[in-house]
Amino acid sequence: MPTPHNEANLEDISKTVIMPGDPLRAKYIAENFLENVKLVNKVRGMYAFTGNYKGKKITVMASGMGIPSMGIYCYELFKLYNVENIIRIGSCGAYKPEIKLFDIILSESVYTEGNFALTLNNEDRHIIEANKYLNEKIIYTASKNNINLIKGNTICIECFDPYITDINKFLNRIPKNFNPIGCEMEAFALFYTAHILNKKASCLTSVTDSKYIKDVATPKERQTGLNNMIKLALDTTLIID
Repeated sequence: MPTPHNEANLEDISKTVIMPGDPLRAKYIAENFLENVKLVNKVRGMYAFTGNYKGKKITVMASGMGIPSMGIYCYELFKLYNVENIIRIGSCGAYKPEIKLFDIILSESVYTEGNFALTLNNEDRHIIEANKYLNEKIIYTASKNNINLIKGNTICIECFDPYITDINKFLNRIPKNFNPIGCEMEAFALFYTAHILNKKASCLTSVTDSKYIKDVATPKERQTGLNNMIKLALDTTLIID
């Protein structure tokens, strides 16, 4: 079932996909956590690898950065490759002073100012929820493995938030009762696409920058320093139907 963006065959992709943004992070996960790994897609450098994690077939595929890129790849996985579950893993900025670098955030609902839902499905919608079943499995796995997990609402933004000219003006436009704890760039497209296709999606992110912290994670730390989040996502796949 190749597409213009994915050369994998139908049988090459597992029912559950772990989806980092960075193709090199997908490669890192495949090389360090999976066995009997096969590279199943390299179109546009958007690597997908399928292998075994503790005996279960798992695909790890990059989404690229931003809502449009995620929208393409998750739609094709759900619609054309019969994927049932996607767990996004990535990096985020923190919006609460108590949240530290490399803390792990689980998105419960996501807000965007963008019009992805309107363009894709003629629905003027800006808030979408994560799948409760997947989130419950992630919470259970985190508890079992003594991994601290911060749950809350997050923003899905269309530019890298440290570059925003006035972050306070942006935050003032967020619905008053939404109370976001972090910000990333892909989850709304993933959650909304899963919603209209009757699939399941969740988003785990590790904090790599914060408006309250001067330190920012380096590119190398972003790629390889997120092992707790990666392992949490992979261990969760073992208890997903």
